[in-house]
Amino acid sequence: MDVRIDGKVALVTGASRGIGEAIAASLLDSGAAGVTITSRREENITAAADRLGDDRVLALAARADSEADAAAGVAATVARFGRLDILVNNAGTNPAAGDLVSVDLGAVSKTWEVNQLGPLLWARAAWHQSLEENGGSIVNVASVGGMRVGPFIGAYNISKAAVIHLTHQLAHEMAPQVRVNAVAPSVVRTRLAAALWEGVEEHTAKAHPLQRIGEPRDVANAVTFLVSDAASWITGVILPVDGGVTGAAAARGLGV
Repeated sequence: MDVRIDGKVALVTGASRGIGEAIAASLLDSGAAGVTITSRREENITAAADRLGDDRVLALAARADSEADAAAGVAATVARFGRLDILVNNAGTNPAAGDLVSVDLGAVSKTWEVNQLGPLLWARAAWHQSLEENGGSIVNVASVGGMRVGPFIGAYNISKAAVIHLTHQLAHEMAPQVRVNAVAPSVVRTRLAAALWEGVEEHTAKAHPLQRIGEPRDVANAVTFLVSDAASWITGVILPVDGGVTGAAAARGLGV
């Protein structure tokens, strides 16, 4: 199956590197008419646009947790490309490492503002400026951490659990004009997840039934499918992109 999004316009938050940049590249390769990429730092998003090397890319400095930046980012996309069909909420952060009973609450607040409020702000902006009238698709980047408890990154996992519920809620509220889905990656070779794999990659890989950690392109491929017409009867779905860890955990729960 050749997954195409010819003529569609996308906006990807948190796209200065890693998963976000890979998603933007995949959408361009699949025929997008335009892709807006955002990141908090202008120099980082400009560098990403240079690496993508495509005149269909619009690079914007924008904070994921800013309502004003979300509104301006969507408006700039529509002004440049004439429409917006696809929103990918990828921006995320995790400065709140530690047990919830002792972790710095300022870091917790920042994690939750970026990871769970941010996707709502950008979804609202996209809805009001384009998607409500013209339809389209939203994909949120959640995490397998949002499906289970774990040590050290509880605040992050809670934020991703909220993204999963947000996805279900928006899929209900925005239907039938807009499909809303999410991907839930496990450990992916990114800077954000470096503490989970650097120096222990072989050990981490063995925790996945497919015996490797994820690559950004693994997540990008799943996102591209979900925003394409090949997934036109799919909404409200959380798709694990996790090398099999979710399925393995379910099997263990059943005693398999």
